[in-house]
Amino acid sequence: MKLTNRVKPISYLKANATEIIRELGEGAEPLVITQRGEAKAVLVDLAEYEATLETLALLEMLAAGEAEYEAGRYSPASEVFQRIRGRAKKRK
Repeated sequence: MKLTNRVKPISYLKANATEIIRELGEGAEPLVITQRGEAKAVLVDLAEYEATLETLALLEMLAAGEAEYEAGRYSPASEVFQRIRGRAKKRK
């Protein structure tokens, strides 16, 4: 995603907030907002933001799992499934 075409000053945001929100809701690319010529914020559709957070959470879980594996804290899948089956039988 290239944001260089979607950079606007904060004055543009103030003058066009309704239109910007509508465009974002219709799938427009995120909008970079500048203040005194420096990028300060990114406006993005809420659904896209939530998807980004979910992706980040999954990446964090993968990194944590990889760290556990590298530290030797894991069990073979066959053992894990055997324990799960045992717990399921106890619940019945």
